[in-house]
Amino acid sequence: MTDTNRRDLLGLGLTAGLAAGFAADALAQSAARGDAPTEGARARPAPEAKYRVPFAVIGLDHNHIYGITDAVIRGGGVLTTFHATDPKQIAMFRARYGDIALARSEDEILGNPAIKLVCSAAIPGLRAPLGIRVMRAGKDYLSDKAAITSLKQLAEVRRAIKETGRKFAIMYSERLEVPAAVMAGQLVHDGAIGRVIQTVNLAPHRLAAASRPDWFWDTARNGGILTDIGSHQADQFVYLTGSKRAHVVASQTGNFAHPEHPTFEDFGDMMLSGDGGTGYVRVDWFTPDGLPTWGDGRLFILGTEGYIELRKYVDIAGRPGGNHLLIADRKGVRYLDCSKVPLPFGPQFVTDIVEGTSVAQDQEGALLAAELVLTAQAHAKPARQQATL
Repeated sequence: MTDTNRRDLLGLGLTAGLAAGFAADALAQSAARGDAPTEGARARPAPEAKYRVPFAVIGLDHNHIYGITDAVIRGGGVLTTFHATDPKQIAMFRARYGDIALARSEDEILGNPAIKLVCSAAIPGLRAPLGIRVMRAGKDYLSDKAAITSLKQLAEVRRAIKETGRKFAIMYSERLEVPAAVMAGQLVHDGAIGRVIQTVNLAPHRLAAASRPDWFWDTARNGGILTDIGSHQADQFVYLTGSKRAHVVASQTGNFAHPEHPTFEDFGDMMLSGDGGTGYVRVDWFTPDGLPTWGDGRLFILGTEGYIELRKYVDIAGRPGGNHLLIADRKGVRYLDCSKVPLPFGPQFVTDIVEGTSVAQDQEGALLAAELVLTAQAHAKPARQQATL
């Protein structure tokens, strides 16, 4: 593909994304005038925790470990021990979960036959190698995203899964742990908007530069912007379109505002195409200081018989809070408050561990999302600011 064609394709993706955005904005304005009814989302009840499963945590380098740990506990997991070496991380973890036993080494956990699951939010580049060691020790693994930071690691993970039969799960929390996203998945799979044609994900994040560790600025250790925060969006594309096979049409990354970190990427986008639909993703680190949350995450789902917009974390200058879902379908136009939608991942995942099922997460789907962002990252063209005419 030529650079010109690639730019044209990205432009088409952006145009499609903007068109979906404008349509959804019009829907939101209509709802604000009272033309659309407001409803509480009628979600399926949360599955009950059926089992008690001892689990451990290795690696506290990202605060996502708290959401991961909470989800597993909610599902029936019993936090038994953890391993970390940073005194501040250890103190914070114990402040939240009590005087949990601190393992002296990783091997102490891997050699403990009572532990059935290991969770991790280690430095991204270390997550896949840890997961392979966990699986080879006969345990299942749940990692923060990005769980895999290179195509070489991906091949090694797939090989280890095949050899051990263990789970290498990835916490794509922007779908699995966001009530509005859970509700959107339910609506899509119930056929509310027909067959999905396209997903458009806009995923800005707040930089908070002063709080970031050294590895945050190093793409060799974090995988790059598409691999990192793009992974959430690729997961939503795979899940909502039902794609079993997919490829990257075009991708680009750039550093527009952080010359002091020359290898850092503060912007990226990609176009995806699968056997179940198409997708466009934009990620960036440009959330302004005035926004009352870390990012104005949006998801637009276009179907053959309707469309859905999610305003996950904020309805800018609109309704308070997050978890807003707007839908136009065969029945009309509605706004759904999804703030009380149950989160099923934890109970489903713990049950999967015990029963050998894959209800909480499809293994191939999780790895397909990883493959897409790794491929997009590896082949991304440089995004450059256009010169002023």
